[in-house]
Amino acid sequence: MEKRDYYEVLGVDKKASADEIKKAYKKMAIKYHPDRNPGDKEAEDKFKEAAEAYEVLSDENKRARYDQFGHAGMGGAAGGYGGQGMSMDDIFSMFGDIFGGRGGFSGFGGFGGGGGRQQARRFRGSDLRIKVKLSLKEVAEGVEKKLKLKKYVPCSHCNGTGAENGSGTETCPDCHGTGSVTRTQQSIFGMMQTQTVCPRCGGEGKIIKNKCPHCSGEGIVYAEEIVTVKIPAGVAEGMQLSMNGKGNAGKHNGIPGDLLVLIEEEPSKELLRDENDLIYNLLLDVPTAALGGTADIPTIDSKVRVKIEPGTQPGKVLRLRGKGLPSVNGYGTGDLLVNISVYIPETLSRDEKAALEKFQKSDNFRPNESLKEKIFRKFRNLFD
Repeated sequence: MEKRDYYEVLGVDKKASADEIKKAYKKMAIKYHPDRNPGDKEAEDKFKEAAEAYEVLSDENKRARYDQFGHAGMGGAAGGYGGQGMSMDDIFSMFGDIFGGRGGFSGFGGFGGGGGRQQARRFRGSDLRIKVKLSLKEVAEGVEKKLKLKKYVPCSHCNGTGAENGSGTETCPDCHGTGSVTRTQQSIFGMMQTQTVCPRCGGEGKIIKNKCPHCSGEGIVYAEEIVTVKIPAGVAEGMQLSMNGKGNAGKHNGIPGDLLVLIEEEPSKELLRDENDLIYNLLLDVPTAALGGTADIPTIDSKVRVKIEPGTQPGKVLRLRGKGLPSVNGYGTGDLLVNISVYIPETLSRDEKAALEKFQKSDNFRPNESLKEKIFRKFRNLFD
């Protein structure tokens, strides 16, 4: 089934502020929460859909990428990039962060009270951001880069558990494994229950008996790791790609963060980029412009020879179709635009000057009104 627009899912305008998006998500999450709609598959699907939309639109970088490329920019067409794949645990964790609890509705009409759905918290590692410079050829063809990163990885001594010699963990006596503690207090609305992260176990629901000395019980250590990044063809300067799970490892075998890859383009010595088109400035000498001939034009990976018609004027543009860059979304390829300039000698010999003075008297060397109007139109279009 085709994905709906994220703004449509939350019922907000594309110019909505972060607070408006958060408020809209709260409303949707409460309406379709599984605890409030037990056994309702449609409500559960809408709950997940709203969470996915919020996960993208609440993140400044992901929202910018989505606004530019739509769902394709979130990973569907780029081979593994994006913010999808949220589990129900992830959704309830995000939901709980917004409401200050663990995803239930204790104290509001009796639904959700918290018991059965409570799960121990899994730590999430932080995201990493790196810059990758690409040549024009790499942008055109796509490339696979092997990057050496310094990051937090699971401790090999304890296999990421944080426990020494397989001593393992035991259930937290304060929260009894739920990762949260419940506090009941009287209010003007009656008895209200609030849930907070258990201070003793940090929300994990368990405590380590004997801490691993290599990672101090954290389950992660700082080390180098080689990460392979596949960059699709057609990316552009400033674009950011996201690799799920390639960031810092989470404590105690928690959820790893993401690796955010910021694209930088190395400038080409000969070609300029205009979105998916490339531009080359061809400087002709006066005889070739007047008599015609051929010229070699550089492309991304080779050269092509083009024909120069007699009487070619400065400002004329030759279009070489399909010689530009591919679209990152796979929608065609740009062109190579060859802009014609003509070189006028700055110094002349006596014989050259005499020859040009002779040509100056010929009507063929004087522009007619039609040609002047044509050139002026091109000049005027530069400012429209």
